[in-house]
Amino acid sequence: MKKSARDLEKSDFEQLSEFRYQMRRFERFSEQAAQAEGITPLQYLLLLHVKGYPGRSWATIGELAERLQAQHHGVVALVTRCEAIELVERRVSERDRRQVEVHLLPAGEKLLARLAALHRAELKSLEGAFTVPRIDL
Repeated sequence: MKKSARDLEKSDFEQLSEFRYQMRRFERFSEQAAQAEGITPLQYLLLLHVKGYPGRSWATIGELAERLQAQHHGVVALVTRCEAIELVERRVSERDRRQVEVHLLPAGEKLLARLAALHRAELKSLEGAFTVPRIDL
């Protein structure tokens, strides 16, 4: 017989709480690291998702909106702000002139490399803290 939500044990709630706590600690670390470099946490995530997009070194606005779980128009504004500080540039796609590609500029690459190294070290320090709790429902 499967457990229902009402059958969760105290330890189940403790695991979920610990997971969310560690996740939020990492988010807070990330926010502070980005701000220390003079950018917003969303700007850092934009750079990360451009560089980390699977199979290529650029991403479209729509792809970035999906990765950021944000509205298309909000990502357009975010890209505009990152362009203004010369972290990224937009290029019209050569394959589909209707699409705009977002590419990192050298300053964006350097900034992202510094922040990614900090994030990687922080993740290593949290090793084991991000074990997803197993709850059978």
